[in-house]
Amino acid sequence: MAALPQISEAEFEVMKIVWQYAPVNTNEITEKLLQTTAWSPKTIQTLIKRLVTKGVLSYEKQGRIFVYTPLVQESKYINQESDSFLDRYYDGDITSMLSSYLENGKLSETEINALRSLLSKRPKKGGGSHG
Repeated sequence: MAALPQISEAEFEVMKIVWQYAPVNTNEITEKLLQTTAWSPKTIQTLIKRLVTKGVLSYEKQGRIFVYTPLVQESKYINQESDSFLDRYYDGDITSMLSSYLENGKLSETEINALRSLLSKRPKKGGGSHG
């Protein structure tokens, strides 16, 4: 599978809005981001343009309004970033990452129990992508 385009943290904030509300117009994206960021509308428009240029967003002009839809699925992007993080910091070894989180007290009892539950429900199959 070809790697998805790299997007910045700010661009990711725009994408979260688009993934949640698509199809969504420029004004709606701006209005939602003004509630959670200190960005100006011009900054938000620049981020949207960058995402279109990177091939992550497509748009359709409806009268004087631009309506955006994602060209990349949220789950695919998050999977790629998760793999990249694992490879960069833990040599692709999820066990090392979880051990580190456990040793540093980063996981609550609730999170540990949720992981146990997930692992116990997972069907057994030969080797995973990281093991």
